[in-house]
Amino acid sequence: MPLEIVTIPCLSDNYAFLAHDAVSGNTALIDAPESGPILAELVRLGWTLSHVLLTHHHWDHVDGLAGILEKHPATVIGAAADAHRLPPLDQRVVEGDVFEIAGEPVQVLDVSGHTIGHIAFYMPQSAAVFTADSLMALGCGRLFEGTAPQMWASLSKLAALPDETIVYSGHEYTQSNAKFAVTVDPDNAALQQRVADIDRARAAGEPTVPSTLALEKATNPFLRAADSAIQVQLGMTDSDPASVFAEVRTRKDRF
Repeated sequence: MPLEIVTIPCLSDNYAFLAHDAVSGNTALIDAPESGPILAELVRLGWTLSHVLLTHHHWDHVDGLAGILEKHPATVIGAAADAHRLPPLDQRVVEGDVFEIAGEPVQVLDVSGHTIGHIAFYMPQSAAVFTADSLMALGCGRLFEGTAPQMWASLSKLAALPDETIVYSGHEYTQSNAKFAVTVDPDNAALQQRVADIDRARAAGEPTVPSTLALEKATNPFLRAADSAIQVQLGMTDSDPASVFAEVRTRKDRF
């Protein structure tokens, strides 16, 4: 049975996620921006943490961990490459590692670019991938540490997952991402429909995360660097997709 996944708004625009197995009672937390909302949701649901999965070291993904562990002494899992900057880890993982939560395999993907050592967690049985600040709803993370070719490789890795995969990303940036996306992909009907859907959701106070990988591939310009319409719009017809991605990322940084 797929895990039950709950989205928890944190801070001003972050998300954390709980993945729960009703049979075993095991519950994993993905990222810990702040303790209060996460602890409150665990109480509301009557769940106890068994694992915490950390995607990268930035404060707005880890600062709530200490307070959470005081109440729930869970196993903390994070990237071996980032261990020197993460809170203390019980298990260090690298790309290709597979571990289990409630009997479900969790695959580790290196998605460096936003940071070096950023990882994503893919749960194929639940058709879920937790991408934090790598692939985001209608966007991708700013390149604080990695290079554009590195991020393009990471996004291409995520894009190769099944289309039905649900993408749980780390921030509510979708509406601002949409305003940029239409500047580089103005004739994309699927994108125009998504923008309208996003505006309606945000006006109603609803989250735009998670999304599906199929929707991201159809509308997210950071995944569409090989698309001829975007290349024409940028004046980069027949260019290498990694170079097109770099131009899209540069334009977003200036937007």
